[in-house]
Amino acid sequence: MISSAEEFKRLRESEIEAEYHRAAHEEANETVWRDVIGKFPEMKKWVICNKTVPLSILKLLAKDKDADVRTEVARKRKLSRELFILLSQDQDVGVLHTLALNKKIPSDIFDTLSANIKDEWLLEKLREIESRCFR
Repeated sequence: MISSAEEFKRLRESEIEAEYHRAAHEEANETVWRDVIGKFPEMKKWVICNKTVPLSILKLLAKDKDADVRTEVARKRKLSRELFILLSQDQDVGVLHTLALNKKIPSDIFDTLSANIKDEWLLEKLREIESRCFR
């Protein structure tokens, strides 16, 4: 188990494969994840990549000011319905596109997402996704 923000950062930046693997697969408690986010904001994307990161941390990061961070959250397959809904209301086209590509997106949320999009490029991409995945 990862026990501190400093340990996570060290593991993630390690060139030793086993340590790097630990950063991606080992659990940490919510306090540790919050410490990583607070102390090392450049590690937010790597927190999201951890296979065990709790939904509460993903919810926090789904509201991050950085669209790249929100985009990484939108990639996660383990999102709750609440998180799919939250991210489907994002203003960033990249976040919405990534969310639409998520294989676990519920079809009703995909439909709502499509209905509310104003960006022509994204609308075209959503039509392509819909024709492949939902019809």
